[in-house]
Amino acid sequence: MSADTTAGPATGPNAYAFPRHEQTFPTLTHHEIERMRRFGELRSYKDGEALFETGKVGPGMFVVLSGHVAITQRDGLGRVTPVIDQGPGQFLAEIGQLSGRVALVDGHADGGDVEALLIPPDQLRALLVAEAELGERIMRALILRRVSLIQGGVGGPVLIGPASLGDMARLQNFLGRNGQPHYVLDPATDKDAADLVARYATSRADLPLVVIPDGRVLRNPSEPAIAYAIGMIGDNNHEKLYDVAVVGGGPAGLATAVYAASEGLSVAVFDARAFGGQAGASARIENYLGFPTGISGQALAGRAFNQAQKFGADMMIPVSIRSLDCSRNDGLFALATDCGQMMRAKSVVVASGARYRRPGIENLEKFEGRGVWYWASPIEAKLCAGQDVVLVGGGNSAGQAAVFLSGHARKVYMIIRGGGLGASMSRYLIERIEATPNIELMFNTEVIGLEGDDDASLARVRWRSRLAPEEYTLDIRNLFLFVGADPATGWLEGCGVMVDRGGFVVTGAQCKQQDGPSASPLETSVPGVFAVGDVRSGSVKRVGGAIGEGAQVVAALHGFLSDSAKPAP
Repeated sequence: MSADTTAGPATGPNAYAFPRHEQTFPTLTHHEIERMRRFGELRSYKDGEALFETGKVGPGMFVVLSGHVAITQRDGLGRVTPVIDQGPGQFLAEIGQLSGRVALVDGHADGGDVEALLIPPDQLRALLVAEAELGERIMRALILRRVSLIQGGVGGPVLIGPASLGDMARLQNFLGRNGQPHYVLDPATDKDAADLVARYATSRADLPLVVIPDGRVLRNPSEPAIAYAIGMIGDNNHEKLYDVAVVGGGPAGLATAVYAASEGLSVAVFDARAFGGQAGASARIENYLGFPTGISGQALAGRAFNQAQKFGADMMIPVSIRSLDCSRNDGLFALATDCGQMMRAKSVVVASGARYRRPGIENLEKFEGRGVWYWASPIEAKLCAGQDVVLVGGGNSAGQAAVFLSGHARKVYMIIRGGGLGASMSRYLIERIEATPNIELMFNTEVIGLEGDDDASLARVRWRSRLAPEEYTLDIRNLFLFVGADPATGWLEGCGVMVDRGGFVVTGAQCKQQDGPSASPLETSVPGVFAVGDVRSGSVKRVGGAIGEGAQVVAALHGFLSDSAKPAP
């Protein structure tokens, strides 16, 4: 995952190329290595011995002092692709080693013995902070290496199935949004893939197959299942006591993580799907300060995600929080996860945002992930290349998606319930939509039903005018819904956190007694529980506002943690 590159998943093996080779694989000077010695320890490896292996937890970053290390990438089909040979003065790691994730490549001593300086993840993060100039070079290299692995088209899990399969798009989107290398094989054109389908897929419901680098084969897995299988999340974080548990990895949650972790607080961030939240699915954000040419939501979120890891935040994705227990006698908060673990924290920041709203459309649930989408990424755009598509919604997210899809689809029917866009969309987007010839605006219109074909994929969309009784049907295989979202606050039920009529979390003076102590404007009715971003009642529902609240809440967290640490009078 890139700080400034949005690399989509590759579709097959390709030779490696490093357009920014000097930045991706810099050579350290003797003086720089000497400055790094205090952060690590010397290790020796015999010729052919492994320093790290794909799928196993990486020990950290290696600095090669003598000898050479061959880096290769392999997948579960036994395919091994050389990546690069690294020698004295070079370092071995990628962005995952900031948090001690599994290795994505193999590294073996090659052509002789190797002596190296091993810097474990916690010391690597300390190095990046203590040695600012050197840390900048290392950080940039770690990010670029992950991008190279994604673009290389070899290694990581192999997704096997027809490209048109809805669940294929679901898993591609999940892995792509989380910056995980992978590639796709179509059994119609690849013999190895066809053999695996014949062996493991007894019905179409088993597809896609996912082959993990260690050789395991998963049948149409859920996102958490594939995440655990490839080592995206570990299983020992439940033993830790965190200063702050942040529920939600969107802009507000990521900002909280970056600022809190950079100020020395221990932070855990939970998100059910991917970092970036709904903003992470935006094709282009053009009204965020400092990016006059715009930036994709994934690129912006990727920068924040990397920053949070740099400062030591534990990123637990995909992990859902099922409930919050605020009644413990020890003054701690307990968060129950969907995997049966109980996480403990001294304070909680609710940044869970909102969930995509599902309008009352006949057969909607039947076609979700099979032609009905709540985001528009390059993966979905590829599925609808040269086709007519329907997009429902009139806000900024809908406008950004319509413009993006217009570059791929033959025609975009943009359906809006109201009579105009002026009240719900930024002017620059309205002008761009009006200037795009293959976007047709349909006001005072609503989609009422969906129909499918023999393989259970979306085939037709029915809609009607709100001003007349006639109904219309069009052959449409992809429907995009951008009709707003409802607050994701169900997990707060029973813990005493006050919400408004819409379900958004109430904070500040609205939920405190008139004669009580002055509270942070971001603190909820439960002391120690704070809310930021879209989930908070009264928030401005903009990326910039969410990031600002995420930064602002850290001062309140310090105040609460300081007060709770004082002995009772």
